[in-house]
Amino acid sequence: MQLGSVTLFFLFIFSLLVSLYGAEVYTITPSHPLSEGETLVSPGLIFELGFFSPNSSANKYIGLWHKSIYPRKYVWVANRDNPLAATDTLASLRIGSSGSLELVDGKQISVWSANISSCSSAVLLDNGNFVAKGVMGADLWESFHNPSDSILPSMLVGYDRGSGKQNFLRSWKSENDPSPGIFWGGLSAELPAQAIIWINGSTPHWRSGPWDKSKFIGAPSMESQYVNPWTLVGNVTQGARYVSYSFDQIPGDKYLAYDAISSEGVASLFYSVGGKNWSLNWKSWNNPCDNYGACGPFGVCKSSKSPICKCLKGFIPKSYEEWRKGNWTGGCVRRTNLSCETHINESVSSKGKDGFLKLERMKVPDFHEYLGSLALEKSEDCKIQCLSNCSCLAYAHVDTIGCLVWSKDLIDMQQSPSFEEDLYVRLPHSELVEGKPINLIASLTTIGFMSILVAIVFSLHRWNANQKRHVELTARRLESTSMIKIHRDSIRGYIGKHDPSELKIYDFDSILIATNSFSITNKLGQGGFGAVYKGMLPEGKEIAVKRLSSSSGQGVEEFKNEMLLISNLQHKNLVRMMGCCVKEDEKLLIYEFMPNKSLDTFLLDLTKRVVLDWATRFNIIQGVARGLLYLHHDSYVKVIHRDLKVSNILLDEKMNPKISDFGLARIVEETQSIENTQKVVGTRGYMSPEYAMGGIFSEKSDVYSFGVLVLEVISGKKNTSFYLYDQQLGFLAYAWELWNEGMALELVDEVLGDSYSSSEVMTCVHVGLLCVQDNAADRPAMVDVASILSSEKDGPHPKRPVFTIQNSIYHPGPCYENTNSSKNEASMTIIEGR
Repeated sequence: MQLGSVTLFFLFIFSLLVSLYGAEVYTITPSHPLSEGETLVSPGLIFELGFFSPNSSANKYIGLWHKSIYPRKYVWVANRDNPLAATDTLASLRIGSSGSLELVDGKQISVWSANISSCSSAVLLDNGNFVAKGVMGADLWESFHNPSDSILPSMLVGYDRGSGKQNFLRSWKSENDPSPGIFWGGLSAELPAQAIIWINGSTPHWRSGPWDKSKFIGAPSMESQYVNPWTLVGNVTQGARYVSYSFDQIPGDKYLAYDAISSEGVASLFYSVGGKNWSLNWKSWNNPCDNYGACGPFGVCKSSKSPICKCLKGFIPKSYEEWRKGNWTGGCVRRTNLSCETHINESVSSKGKDGFLKLERMKVPDFHEYLGSLALEKSEDCKIQCLSNCSCLAYAHVDTIGCLVWSKDLIDMQQSPSFEEDLYVRLPHSELVEGKPINLIASLTTIGFMSILVAIVFSLHRWNANQKRHVELTARRLESTSMIKIHRDSIRGYIGKHDPSELKIYDFDSILIATNSFSITNKLGQGGFGAVYKGMLPEGKEIAVKRLSSSSGQGVEEFKNEMLLISNLQHKNLVRMMGCCVKEDEKLLIYEFMPNKSLDTFLLDLTKRVVLDWATRFNIIQGVARGLLYLHHDSYVKVIHRDLKVSNILLDEKMNPKISDFGLARIVEETQSIENTQKVVGTRGYMSPEYAMGGIFSEKSDVYSFGVLVLEVISGKKNTSFYLYDQQLGFLAYAWELWNEGMALELVDEVLGDSYSSSEVMTCVHVGLLCVQDNAADRPAMVDVASILSSEKDGPHPKRPVFTIQNSIYHPGPCYENTNSSKNEASMTIIEGR
């Protein structure tokens, strides 16, 4: 009996620990709801459902994700329209007294319901389907029939006209907000069906082209390297059409996957083999031509050409003015009416009849009509049918579909080697005439050749003159406006022997083309001085374009700083400026593109920061140190950045760091060590005490910011959002306390586990605390910092940082909080001196 009592006691203690620290459950029942700290798991431990807050937002949701794959993707969310407060720890997902599956908040008020009754249990299947079951085991409700932004293997997206059911995907509003966004995804109603992404459910944003019984012919990238995973299922006669996909055909390891529509309207299919990290299989948006109707009606898009749009033969731009600006959405119009339209009541000779222009390797236009009665192998029948109907504007014969014809304006056409279909466009006879007397052709060719040669020589001469004048006008415009008030002599004094005219000046129209007219799908971020867009130059090079907002009252000085200064600084840990563009109110800076965006997108994201292992973090710290050392000591002028922070550290494809955003940077004389400013501009939490309070800045101001950044990289915590339970102890003071008590390793980000170098971490914590000392004279120079990081020398014991601006509001809750990152937005503190 005594042994049995001891066993029961330990079982009781274990149950308390499970309830305290979280537990996995396999079934939700009326007597066992899913509470905070618990997760519902599938039998094979593949999927997991529970409470989450995206990127540590202030809201909380019930969501579903793959249990062991990172970065974590929430493939289904229940309460998208009605989030819980993140502080609500009493919420639960339960089966109510009426048998309804519902989510209730801490006050037991329902915030989401499956709208069913007589539910006896809810389970999560290994395919990711969350199912509510009745008393007899029947399925009453499924998450597969109520999708969010993602489609899982074997899940169906489409429609059933007979029952009125529709399964559409709906994007998140943003990366941090699961509420329904503006982009919808599903199948079109025509035959053959197309996969389409709409804006607000009605305006096409992207389409796949029609289904040819094995693939979507306008989206070749949807085919896997080994097998096409997509299928179309349903009963055409009963009006049911669904798209699905599966990797079960591939032998070997089990494939896990999800296909989701991002908040920018891009559909992407990711897969994982053997439970490893996600890999990209395909995405819907690969170039500007994938944007629906990029070239308008009767315009053809070809991403390898510049400009990317051209009118079909026999067509001219509807508006030459818009076309020259790079706005092609108005499309093209016919130059000559069709013969059948001109001679409706007249007989037309065979020489005057309409014909067809063959366009090879095309993504066929939208709004096709399917002539299913024609035999699949008879392309000529398709041509005859189209020619006999004056409203027929084009046709295509697809081997596995049959005859497709078009009677509406031809829109959303692409030409690329990746497409396989030929399109035949109807043109009047006069546009198709090819025969001319040989002598006349030879004479015209000779005359034309000579004319072209003379024109080329003349154009080269004019181009040279225009280039010189363009540079002079641009420099004059820059000097004559409030943007640059420094005279040329002063500029040369700023940048030594380098002349600002060496900076490449881009044509505004070329930037419009590169960014797809500053499309929202190309937008990388928004800062205090304007937006940043991704672009693609004609030669295939990716760029980032910072567009100074014309409505911004700030940023003129910052634009001048970056254009004249950073274009002449060259270091592998500084982002490289490629050029600029100035046209009227438009001021653009063109940089090399950083595919991994900024450090804060990884570091301050609970799901993404697992990518930052210790080796990567240590490399980032060392790289930023090298970049600052170059600015302070090794460049031809001493530069003080004044706004160093994690959101201003960009990461290249190999996760190497590059310091960016030099809008607030200042050049100081080599002999000067301290300057004073009447306007203190920077970011809260990164400004040194002497700068924040007195406007005094020096290279030691950057050293302070570097120290804060180092401690953030080690801990994965944001300095301005950190607090300790029941204490008013700030981030820097907390780090110093751990160091002083010999427990500095407790500062290490918990996602790293034990996979880090203790000696390197201790060195970095030491450096960070040396850099954030209150007295600027106590802080090391970047030369010393670099030496300590390379283990060439030891530093002194850091003094406790006393001057730390902390949150004044008490936050009850866990031992620390790490709020969502700023996405590189300018969070500025401006102190006007008196």
